Amino acid sequence: MRVITNVSRIAVLASGGGSNLQSIIDHFRTGPANKAGTVVLVGSNRADAGALNRARSAGITAHVMTDFTDGGALLLALRAANVDLLVLAGYLRLVPDKVVHAFAGRMLNVHPSMLPAFGGHGMYGERVHTAVIASGAKFTGVTVHFVNEAFDQGPIAAQWPVPVLANDTPQTLAARVLRIEHVFFPAVIEAVASGAITVDADNRTVGSIPAHSPFAVRDAQLFFPPA
Repeated sequence: MRVITNVSRIAVLASGGGSNLQSIIDHFRTGPANKAGTVVLVGSNRADAGALNRARSAGITAHVMTDFTDGGALLLALRAANVDLLVLAGYLRLVPDKVVHAFAGRMLNVHPSMLPAFGGHGMYGERVHTAVIASGAKFTGVTVHFVNEAFDQGPIAAQWPVPVLANDTPQTLAARVLRIEHVFFPAVIEAVASGAITVDADNRTVGSIPAHSPFAVRDAQLFFPPA
């Protein structure tokens, strides 16, 4: 496994509008100058994805995958940009095995539930929140995990709980979870980029978000809003 050192060069894959992408870009471009990473490439399986426009607006290379099943082509683009860490932010396609293997322990995804609950193929977006509410669960959450060959089954890097309120709809719950994603996901990415969170030889997660992370001191109101 390649070791991440110094300032990690990050690539982000996204299929949609890119709100999580924007939070990642903003995280690494604002605040302390000694951030552990920088976003150098944004790729999408859709030429019209809003995420690509966000990348161009930020002066970041935008890459359109003409065939999202072509792992070799994607690897060439990632290697040309000297990418250290690959992040999936609303990317709705299965990453080719060739890329998964090349970036083992260096590829992250975010899921809007507390995996392994409400995960797997076809479970994304509003489908997840609808299933959570239907189950009667009192809590859901955000999971950032390392990516392997199967949907949502890689080692969990970090999780954060989110309450399900009595009057929630899939839309209101989605909005609450997304607020957490926009803060939590970049913090976990930085922890991996800095080496604070890694995967060991037994495919187990080691480490956690540092106590000095801005996420660790955020207003609790963000996580547990009043009913």
